[in-house]
Amino acid sequence: MDIVLRASVMFAVVYLLIRLMGKRQLGQMTPFELVALVVIGDLIQQGVTHTDTSLVGALLAIGTFMFWALVMNWLSYLSPRVERLLEGEPRVIVRNGELLRDNLRRDRMTPAEVESEMRLAGIAKLQDVAWAVLEPGGKISFIRKDGKAANPGAGDHGVD
Repeated sequence: MDIVLRASVMFAVVYLLIRLMGKRQLGQMTPFELVALVVIGDLIQQGVTHTDTSLVGALLAIGTFMFWALVMNWLSYLSPRVERLLEGEPRVIVRNGELLRDNLRRDRMTPAEVESEMRLAGIAKLQDVAWAVLEPGGKISFIRKDGKAANPGAGDHGVD
């Protein structure tokens, strides 16, 4: 039972830390952020299982993490309010070809990151963007001024 309690606390801590990191996707992480996540994973394992290296201990820890992930997913499904709280909301970062710097600052994004995603979406100039929306999952959706969604097949690049 001690492992279940430890895993529950660690799940909450990890969830909070990932939310604090912002809406970055794994592909947009710096090398340091990626290494930090790997180290955090090892530290979590040590904190959850403590000195228990048994198969049952590992299964309890994994099962507890999966249980809480499913509970949070189900709560998000049942309640739009909980979904907004847990998943976040889309945020407009470009309107009519103009960067909304306050919104970029909230998500710790730089203009260079937006421009990079624009290029991946096949958009050369900021002036061609009617709307750019940072989605809750970290992807950026671009709508061109001509009304077309930019590069709809670019999903692997973090652009809708």
